[in-house]
Amino acid sequence: MIQEFKDFIAKGNVMDMAVGIIVGAAFTAIVTSLVGDLINPIIGLVTGGIDFSNKYAVLSGEVPAGASLAAARDAGASVFAYGSFIMAVINFLIIAFVVFMLVKMVNRVKSAAEKPDDVAPEVATGPSELDVLLEIRDSLKK
Repeated sequence: MIQEFKDFIAKGNVMDMAVGIIVGAAFTAIVTSLVGDLINPIIGLVTGGIDFSNKYAVLSGEVPAGASLAAARDAGASVFAYGSFIMAVINFLIIAFVVFMLVKMVNRVKSAAEKPDDVAPEVATGPSELDVLLEIRDSLKK
């Protein structure tokens, strides 16, 4: 059983998956920083200083006016955190776009690698044997 486990772990697919998960986790941190540190301030500037991450509606409970989302949750209020959802959608769209661009680039590299480099250029050839015979026949008829 231990040997089977070693064989399973040593397979390339398992290692590729592990590398993909690790890179994906690091990529998520980068995208979270991109959205939180770069895109949110730009959106806030365009919308007049609105910070989506703290936007919520109180469904039940007492929350002081102007309290942050974390303070509202700490107060035990039931909140509808639509700002967090908007940020999750923005994160998803950015990740989807970057993955799309990455897949597009990989496909372009694959197609360039698959083109045969040793294809001989077309050489202009003379008339075929049939063409010569037809020409001889036509000249004999005259």
